[in-house]
Amino acid sequence: MIDNEAKLRQELEIFNDNINIHDLPDIFHYWSNKHLKLLVEEYGITHPDDLFVNYMFDSVLSCGVEEPIFISIGAGNCDTEVRIAKRLKEKGLQKFCIECLELNPNMLKRGHDLAVQESVTENLSFIELDFNKWKANKQYTSVIANHSLHHIQNLEGVFSEIKKSLHKNGAFITFDVIGRNSHQRWPEALDALNNFWKELPKTYKYNHMHKRFELMYENWHRSTKGFEGIRAQDILPLLIKNFHFQLFIGFSNVIDVFIDRAFGHNFNPSKKWDTDFIDRIHQFDEESIRNGTIKPTHMMAVMKKLPVTDPDYSRGFSPEYCVRDPNIDSNINILVREIEGIFIILLNRFAKILDFIGNK
Repeated sequence: MIDNEAKLRQELEIFNDNINIHDLPDIFHYWSNKHLKLLVEEYGITHPDDLFVNYMFDSVLSCGVEEPIFISIGAGNCDTEVRIAKRLKEKGLQKFCIECLELNPNMLKRGHDLAVQESVTENLSFIELDFNKWKANKQYTSVIANHSLHHIQNLEGVFSEIKKSLHKNGAFITFDVIGRNSHQRWPEALDALNNFWKELPKTYKYNHMHKRFELMYENWHRSTKGFEGIRAQDILPLLIKNFHFQLFIGFSNVIDVFIDRAFGHNFNPSKKWDTDFIDRIHQFDEESIRNGTIKPTHMMAVMKKLPVTDPDYSRGFSPEYCVRDPNIDSNINILVREIEGIFIILLNRFAKILDFIGNK
């Protein structure tokens, strides 16, 4: 069992030289512009930054604070925070500060350099700290978390600090992953994924992250190194327990695998077969979430400390509806799935050996 300090070192190493952490394949942008955009536009969101900018600005008005302080939990390279600062200034807000809380000093250095370049250093501060150990010592008009919650082990502690430090009329705003731990697929989603996988030509089954072909999809643990998705499935239940939702948009599941960094680069948005395939999977996700056979793996959410009278739930999917209960799987079923996973890995490695022999 790998210890926590070793995983911290791994997490630092993974992101030390990762300049474009939000850089995604072209097919992702095809999907998001055609499908995700339709889901979020009715809430005034045409770009992910809009989620933060709009509700942070609303919080300033709701709280009546002259010089608001915001904090970003897990700010990474701070590129999102720099853009937000520029947008807030364009909306007329001048005296404010976004505290950028981040574990990795190299990422904070890149963030500071970018802030200098974009002339917003007076609106950002940079705090190097493991957010699992963060203790709030002031009041915040808004707290934001952009794809960082799924890297946090101490979710209970972090949410407690947010709740304690958030202004009573402030907002906790997040865009994050809420699927199974380590970004694995739950059994029902994995079965559907495997059916789509059978349709793919071999060239589409190349894993660009691990530099290997997967003739059969490997439902691998991404948190074996670092904290990727370490407690993803606990995020939504704990948010429901601690906050009141003003806005909740849950979306995607099976589609994730085909548009992300590992396999997304195999698809070409200019090829009809590729886009038709992606459209079909998106439609499958939407129908399956609607009938309850699978649950969303991503969310955009705005939360409050106090009860919300008339919350906005995209397509009527409440946060509670979107929780996938991990306890519905029997121990036997879990064991069988683990054995199947090992068998698939062995088959893929055996196929690689046969290819090597055949090419000699």
